[in-house]
Amino acid sequence: QVQLVESGGGSVQAGGSLRLSCATSGLTFSAYCMGWFRQAPGKEREEVARILTFGRVADSAKGRFTISRDNAENTLYLQMNSLKPEDTAMYYCAKSRTSTYGCPPSSDGYDIWGQGTQVTVSS
Repeated sequence: QVQLVESGGGSVQAGGSLRLSCATSGLTFSAYCMGWFRQAPGKEREEVARILTFGRVADSAKGRFTISRDNAENTLYLQMNSLKPEDTAMYYCAKSRTSTYGCPPSSDGYDIWGQGTQVTVSS
């Protein structure tokens, strides 16, 4: 059974940093693209970053967030620096549906999601 468990969220002031972790089990972690998504109240879920071999970060987080993975530890990370109030959201990690075609272009291509970790940034 595949499981994804996020941790590392919290409350910080604007300009602060957090490091999110996503511990995984039950899958060949290195074979799958992994993504970080977030959803704020009243807003649609949006992709923050994705990684298979190389990471890609959404424009809204470029230069501030870094996605990485430790395949030996089966863990995904999101380092978030220079946090802004608009980064406030529930953050989720997700596993791509297949290991064949790289990273999916949308959230529909991810089939297993964690329970989320809350990030709150105050001004």
